[in-house]
Amino acid sequence: MIKRCLLTTLMISGSLPSLVGARNPGEPLRPGFNLFSPQQDIQLGQEAAKQVTQKSQPVQNQFLQNYVNRIGQRLAQQPEARASGFQFQFTVLNDPQVNAFALPGGPMFIYTGLLKTVDNEGELAGVMAHEMSHVILRHGTHEATKQQFISLPAALAGDLAGSGGGMLGRLAQLGIGLGANSVLLKFSRTAESEADALGTHLMAGAGYDPIEMAHLFQKLESQGGSRGLQLLSDHPNPGNRVQAIEAEMRTLPQRQYGYQTGDFQRAKAQLASVAGK
Repeated sequence: MIKRCLLTTLMISGSLPSLVGARNPGEPLRPGFNLFSPQQDIQLGQEAAKQVTQKSQPVQNQFLQNYVNRIGQRLAQQPEARASGFQFQFTVLNDPQVNAFALPGGPMFIYTGLLKTVDNEGELAGVMAHEMSHVILRHGTHEATKQQFISLPAALAGDLAGSGGGMLGRLAQLGIGLGANSVLLKFSRTAESEADALGTHLMAGAGYDPIEMAHLFQKLESQGGSRGLQLLSDHPNPGNRVQAIEAEMRTLPQRQYGYQTGDFQRAKAQLASVAGK
């Protein structure tokens, strides 16, 4: 069975480059070739999320947790997110890094350093929509599939010798984990362009102006030279970000933007009391 799976994988992998070609604005976005099932994405994400919260402390402020969750759930109610079948969870971590990331299957983590950096709710929603798009398009497990398509079937079947600790433990035997430059969290410029495009749709549907996503990345890039921002390290600029997002917006039905929860300033005020590190 494993040999047959490997042969099939090798045959399909030969066509991988054709799955990531240039895309025109407005064209449908679909996940690429993937040896993981959606349920395995969920299992992997849940196992990894436990590891994250063991190493990093969630903010002990229920208002901030609820605030970020409300934004996330509004984005998650958009058709593209609902169609994925993934259930998204949102956690604020007490960490001064300017960063956010989402794990396969839906767990998303937002650092207090990022919350301190955003100037409006639209910028925060932009990062969250971008991260959600990586999950919907299954970029993390797609990249893992491309890098380990020969060894991966045995790991996913639980047949990898000497491994333990669930799926995450088996994948660690192949060098797939949550460490620096993890393939699950570090994306190509093609993946970044796709996440920008799908994030544009999620933001627009939720009532946020998608251009705020581009504005935040531009702002971080202007600061990144001296600060070494982790968000930019994991999310390379695909080039012409503002123009690409504007082009994607032109393919959408005309609508009024400007949705706000009304709690951004209160969130900023409460953040000051918990993010002093």
